[in-house]
Amino acid sequence: LLQRLAALATTAQEEARQSRQQLLAQRQEVARLQEQLSRARQDGERWASALQRAQREALEREATRGAEQARQQELIRDMKGRLLELLREKDALWQKTEGIDTPMPSPSPHDAGLCARCHKDFRLLSRRYNCRLCQSKVCHACSVDVGKQGRCCLFCYQQRHPQPT
Repeated sequence: LLQRLAALATTAQEEARQSRQQLLAQRQEVARLQEQLSRARQDGERWASALQRAQREALEREATRGAEQARQQELIRDMKGRLLELLREKDALWQKTEGIDTPMPSPSPHDAGLCARCHKDFRLLSRRYNCRLCQSKVCHACSVDVGKQGRCCLFCYQQRHPQPT
């Protein structure tokens, strides 16, 4: 009986030792997992702050871009208005000087080498455009771009788009 009790005690001690080893291993595993969880939380916080910073920067860039776009649109509007003013001034001056100089004969239809408005020669750097309304040949300075429809001469453009006075 004593031997049996000793064997049971030895078995119990061995089981206790194995349980302590398992407990120690599990504690180490829990510590390792807690450390990983802590690192994951820190990474999550860093990513969250980086995301917030990126969102804030994106909003600031969007606001800046919107303001810049509004300034550019206003500048375009001002430039268009100034262009029309200059066109009116040019036409007024042209009409005043028309009677002073001897009028130049208008180019004949077969002569495609002169602008129908200012009578400049078409050269390498002076491109020729056909007015989409009256079909006359005009230079870049004497024509207006009307988008997808092409270009038209200033005279036709001003007839189609009268400016309020």
